[in-house]
Amino acid sequence: MERSSGILLPISALPSPYGIGSMGKAAYDFIDFLVKAEQKWWQILPVGPTSYGDSPYQSFSTFAGNPYFVDLETLCKEGLLEQAEIDAVDWGSDPAKVDYQKIYEGRFNLLEKAKQRGWEKDAEEIKRFTEENKSWLPDYALYMALKRYFGMKAWTEWEDEDIRLRKEDALAKYRRELADDMELFIYIQYLFFRQWNALRAYAKEKGIGIIGDMPIYVAMDSADVWAEPKFFQLDEKNVPHEVSGVPPDAFSADGQLWGNPLYDWDAMKADGYGWWIRRIDGAAKLYDVLRIDHFRGLESYWAVPYGDTNAKNGHWVKGPGMDLVSVLKNWFPHVSFIAEDLGYLTPEVQQLLKDSEFPGMKVLEFAFDSREPSDYLPHTYTSHCVCYVGTHDNETVMAWKDAAAPEDIAMAIKYLGLNEEEGFHWGILRGGMSSVAELFVAQMQDFLGLGAEARMNTPSTLGGNWQWRLKEGQITEELTAKIAEMTRLYGRSSKKWQA
Repeated sequence: MERSSGILLPISALPSPYGIGSMGKAAYDFIDFLVKAEQKWWQILPVGPTSYGDSPYQSFSTFAGNPYFVDLETLCKEGLLEQAEIDAVDWGSDPAKVDYQKIYEGRFNLLEKAKQRGWEKDAEEIKRFTEENKSWLPDYALYMALKRYFGMKAWTEWEDEDIRLRKEDALAKYRRELADDMELFIYIQYLFFRQWNALRAYAKEKGIGIIGDMPIYVAMDSADVWAEPKFFQLDEKNVPHEVSGVPPDAFSADGQLWGNPLYDWDAMKADGYGWWIRRIDGAAKLYDVLRIDHFRGLESYWAVPYGDTNAKNGHWVKGPGMDLVSVLKNWFPHVSFIAEDLGYLTPEVQQLLKDSEFPGMKVLEFAFDSREPSDYLPHTYTSHCVCYVGTHDNETVMAWKDAAAPEDIAMAIKYLGLNEEEGFHWGILRGGMSSVAELFVAQMQDFLGLGAEARMNTPSTLGGNWQWRLKEGQITEELTAKIAEMTRLYGRSSKKWQA
C-alpha cells in the first residue's frame, strides 16, 4: 500500500430517514466527503444478511448482500416502489439508532412489492445475474425460502429431517412449493448487487477504495453450512462435534463462546480449498482490500465441545496456515489483504503473519498499558502495518479516556503530548496519523469526538449492539477541512494519487 488513510463507517451507520443506512444518496455523499477530506479508503463491516442478534459477523450467507442496505428511494426512481408506500412504514423514532425489529417488520413487504413490479421487466438481467452466481444463489434463495416456511427457525430445527439433510426428493419438492419465495430472494440479491456495483464504480471514479471485512467463520445458521456440510466438522445428522471460541484471558474468565461450526480442513484441502477460493472470489467482487478477521485462527484455533456453556474447556487445534494462505495468494494476486492479528499471539502466529506478507494491525487503544511495554506503541511499528485508533469492537476513544486506568491515560498524555487546546481525540488521531504505518484508519465516531453512546459493539454481549448511526449534519465543512489538513501534514493525502 501507498502511505494513506481511511475512515471506518459501516453501511448501516449512514444517515437515512428509513431506519438504517443504505446504498443511496448518503453513501454517495460519504464518498464525496472522503474525497474532500483527502482520504483514500472507506472501511466497512461485512455486508451480508444478518440473523439473530443483528451482528454482521453472523450472516445467513457469506456471499449474499444485506436486504436492509437496498436503497428504497432508488427503487422509487425506478418505478418499483411509491414514496407513499415507504412513508407508511414505522422505521423507528431515533435517527441515531437502528431499530432492527421495525426494519425487519417493514422492509420485506416493500421488497416484495418491488419484486412484483420488476421481476418480468428485469427478466433478462435477472437470468444473467443468476447464471453468474449459480455457485451460491439458488441454494441461498431456497434456504431463505425454507426459513420463512419453517417460521425463521435455524435450519437445524426444521421439522422435516429430509430437507435438513438435503435429500434429493425433499429438495425437488420444496423448490416447487416455494418457487415464489425463491424468486423474491433472488430478486433482492439482484437489487443489492446492482446498487452495490453502481456505488463501487462511483467510489472508484472518485479514487476511493473500499476495505471490506471477512469473518473467519460462518454462522451455523447459514446457507453455507446447510448447503455444503461436508466442509465442516459435523456428524451424520449435521450436528457439530466442536464449535469456535477463544480461551479465557484478562478480559473474560470464561473465554468467548462464539459457537460457529469449525472447518473440516482435511476435506477442504482434499478439494483444493475450492470453498475458500469461491469465498474470496465473492469478496473480491465487493471490496478492493479484504481484512481477514481472526487471522490467528488459520495458524491454530480454539475448539470448544459442542453444548458447553462457556469456552473454558476448549483446546488448541492446528489450522491450515500457509498451506491455505499460499493458495489464496496464488489465486488472487490482485487482492490486497489485511490480517487481523489481534488476540493471543504465539511465535507461530507471528511467523505465519511474516510468511503471508500481509500487513497486521496495531490498535492505539491497546498501546498505553502502563504496566508493561507494548508492541502497539507507534515507535515500535514497521511501515508494513495498519494502525487503528480502535476497531468496531472497541470503545470510542473518548469513552476509552473515561474507562481506562488513569495511569494508562497519563501514559498516553505523556507519550503523545496531549493537551486540552488540541483536544484528547485529536491528539490520539495525530498519534496514529503521524506513525510510519502504511495505512491509518479511525472510526468516524473518533473524528467526531463521540462518547460511549456511539460504541458499535461490545463483544460477548447480546442486544444493544450494531445500532449507532451518523446523523444528518454531523459531518461539517469545518470537520472535513480539519481532517484534510491533518492528512496532508502527515503525508497521507489522496491527492498524490490523482492525475
